[in-house]
Amino acid sequence: MKAIDNKELILALEELEKEKGIKKEEILESIRTALITAYKRNFDALDNVDVKIDEQTGATHVFSVKEIVEDARDEVLEISLKEAKKINKDLEIGDNVEVEIVPRDFGRIAAQTAKQVIIQKLRETERNIVYNEYNERKGEIVTGLVQKADKHIVVLDLGKLEGIMLPKDQIPTEHYKVNDKIKGYVVDVERGEKGAPQAIISRTHPDFVRKLLEFEIPEIYEGLIEIKSVSRDPGSRSKVAVYSPNENIDPVGSCVGQRGVRIQNVINELHGEKIDIIEWNADPSIFISSALLPAQIMAVDIKEEEKFAQVIVPDNQLSLAIGKAGQNARLAAKLTNWKIDIKSESQFREMLSKKEEEDNKE
Repeated sequence: MKAIDNKELILALEELEKEKGIKKEEILESIRTALITAYKRNFDALDNVDVKIDEQTGATHVFSVKEIVEDARDEVLEISLKEAKKINKDLEIGDNVEVEIVPRDFGRIAAQTAKQVIIQKLRETERNIVYNEYNERKGEIVTGLVQKADKHIVVLDLGKLEGIMLPKDQIPTEHYKVNDKIKGYVVDVERGEKGAPQAIISRTHPDFVRKLLEFEIPEIYEGLIEIKSVSRDPGSRSKVAVYSPNENIDPVGSCVGQRGVRIQNVINELHGEKIDIIEWNADPSIFISSALLPAQIMAVDIKEEEKFAQVIVPDNQLSLAIGKAGQNARLAAKLTNWKIDIKSESQFREMLSKKEEEDNKE
C-alpha cells in the first residue's frame, strides 16, 4: 500500500498559519505525536513505532523501529542483518533500522486524528488570544451580564470569556440577579477548566473606586490630579486621598464637582457607598488630620520612625473621629499607612496627669 498522502492538509495548514499565526511545523509535530498514540491504541503496538510526515506533500509514513541481530527471533522488535542490508548495506549488528509499514485503515485514522489535532490547536489559539487580550486589561473596569448568582459565586458573561466574582469580591450590601448588567474591576486572568481563560472580577477592590473616579473625572485621567491612596469598607465607606502639583487646581473640589455631581456618579455605581475625598499632604500630621474628617482635630503628635500618630480631639468629637465600629479611624489608618491612636482632650489630660504623678514618685 502507498503511504498516506494529503496535500490538502498541507494547504489547509499553510492557510491557518497565515490567518491564525499557528506554525505549520508545530501542528504537524502535534499530528505526528497524536498519530503515534493512535497507532499504538488501535493496533496494540509496542513503543518501537515512529511516524514521519512530509512537510511538502503531507505524505504520512509509519515505521517500526527494529534492532539488527544475526537471526531475528522477534519479528516485531528485531530484524536480521541480512534483511537490514537490503535497506542499507552500511548497517551493522546492534544498529536500529526503521522499517516502513502501512497498516490497514490507517488512512482513515490519520485523517480523523489530524482533524482532531487541528480543532484542538484552533481552540488553544483562540483561548490564548482571549487570554492575552484580557491579561492586558488587568487593572481595568469591564461590564458583564450576570449568568449565575448565589452566595458562593457570581458568574459574568464578558463577551469572549467568563468573569468570576468570589464572595470576597462581592459588595456585602449588594444582591446580584441573573441578567443584571454590572461593572467590575479585573484583578487577574486565569486558566479555568480545560484551559479556558476566565477573569477574576472584583467590586470590593480599592482600585475599583480609583478607576471609577478616573473615568468620571477628566483631571485624574489626564494626570492633573493624582490619586495617592484609597481605603475602603466596601458597601459602606471609602476614603480617597488626592493631590495636584498645580496650585491652580483644587483636587478635592474637582473630584466632588459642582453640587457633588461628579462624585455622585461614582456613589450611584457603588449603590450609595459614601466617599470621602481628602487632600493629600506631604506633612503626615496635616494628612492624618484630613484623613480623620469630618472630626475636628486639636493636635497630632507623630513618631516618624514608628509611623505612629497620637491624635487629640475635643471630647465631643471622639466618637466621630473613631467612627461607628471604629470605621473612620480604621480607614484613616489604611489611607495614610500610619498607626493612629485617638484620645479625647480629657483622656489626654488624665494620661499626662498620671505620668506627672509617676515622675514625681521617682
